[in-house]
Amino acid sequence: MPDSAFPQCRIVPLRLLSPQTAEKFLGRCAEVPGIRRIVINGPGLPATVPYGPARGSANPNSNRRTIQVGGAAVEMKVQAGTFILEVDDEGVIEEIRTVCDEFFTAIPYRLQTGRFMKSSPSLVDYAKYGPNVDEAVVGLVDPRKRDGPTIIPRSVPRTAGEDCLNQVQREHTSDKIN
Repeated sequence: MPDSAFPQCRIVPLRLLSPQTAEKFLGRCAEVPGIRRIVINGPGLPATVPYGPARGSANPNSNRRTIQVGGAAVEMKVQAGTFILEVDDEGVIEEIRTVCDEFFTAIPYRLQTGRFMKSSPSLVDYAKYGPNVDEAVVGLVDPRKRDGPTIIPRSVPRTAGEDCLNQVQREHTSDKIN
């Protein structure tokens, strides 16, 4: 199945999630088999103040911390606002909807299906990674970012002989526009 054919969904909680809440939610999502990639979007949590009179000084923010998801450490560089998931088939989206219904009891959320992350390399991907780009990384990495995505192995393999595409990958990208 070509990558462009994999269904995607976007989960938009009404509020930004704290790192503790995001850790619990992502832990529940990591238990669902069939998730190929996850992108977390939200406002950036820079380590230093990027502008203003305190530019360059440390930015102490309690939301910038490391969480555990599926046995891997993920450094929260954004405050979790939306989650974009690419899954193996439409049935996985219904499993994700069930997880969301059970998890988001105190705040409303919206689950949308459609195309939310790119699945084929662009000119920027070619300039950053070269001609042999791993298509599992395409659409996950902010071109301005120097470090790559955090890759979390699947807890339950679906079939034998799975390759690197069969890993859940998480990327923190910022909604901030310079």
